[in-house]
Amino acid sequence: MNITGLQASIIESGGLEAKGLWGMRVLFFPDEGLDVSGGAEELVVLALVLVAGKGSVEATASDEPSFGGTELASVEVVSTSGPGVHIRVDSERSALLIEGDRLGLTALADELQSIAEMDDGGHQHIEYFPDHHYLAAGSLAMVVNSPHGGMPTR
Repeated sequence: MNITGLQASIIESGGLEAKGLWGMRVLFFPDEGLDVSGGAEELVVLALVLVAGKGSVEATASDEPSFGGTELASVEVVSTSGPGVHIRVDSERSALLIEGDRLGLTALADELQSIAEMDDGGHQHIEYFPDHHYLAAGSLAMVVNSPHGGMPTR
């Protein structure tokens, strides 16, 4: 299912806010970027917030090792005129900020939906390069892990 079909009903509601999800974890590594983990449901909810162009998803702390990363408390999405999507961290608020135009936010949402549908472990690197089709220059690199873990079992 392509989540962009849900866009109209979410936009009408003025955004989407998700709190207390079962295990979305966002780690920030200042020299490397972001590492995002969660179940399929959490990734889909984040994708829906991106499609809405406005909203937030609460992240949860974990007892798992952070390997030197800082756990962030939330992911916040804001629709802007763009161009493209800018991924950054607000350290004072402990928040991952994803700001961008609707086309770019929807493209990122489609990538998250694809990752949520993975049937094995793995991860996807989302990082800027010149002429990237939706990421803006200066965006932090982000690794999004499969709901089945970051490495394939096959």
